[in-house]
Amino acid sequence: MNRPERREILEPVHAEDAESAPNRWSSWLYIFLRVMAAVSLAKGLYHWAVICGLHAPARSGFDSHDMPYQVATVFFAIIDPVAGVGLWLAAPWGPVLWLTSVISMAAVGVLFPQIFGGLLTVVPEVIVLGVYLYLVMMTAREQPA
Repeated sequence: MNRPERREILEPVHAEDAESAPNRWSSWLYIFLRVMAAVSLAKGLYHWAVICGLHAPARSGFDSHDMPYQVATVFFAIIDPVAGVGLWLAAPWGPVLWLTSVISMAAVGVLFPQIFGGLLTVVPEVIVLGVYLYLVMMTAREQPA
């Protein structure tokens, strides 16, 4: 019993075509998180500079600030650089710490405007949070079901 041979023609795989279009939002999210990592690191360095005595109202340095300002500054001096490193490394805990930092900064701006300036800090934080949520939703939509 001879069966006729059936030959199937296989087309070559084009990896660039498969990855370029569907992962467009993933790429934007990745770039956004890298930029936010750099911003978080810069914010953390700023808070550490304040702790070290820069931008002090009196000659005695960081101790001359009010206690709520000192507490908030120390909190953000710790959480911002750690969140920045987590975002840069694309670790799962990076966005969690970054979101904690963003929401905390917005809450401090709303609830205690005398500490960090009120709406001047809240508006950028809310915008950044909105951009992040939009990118996450768009990235989730492009994933196969």
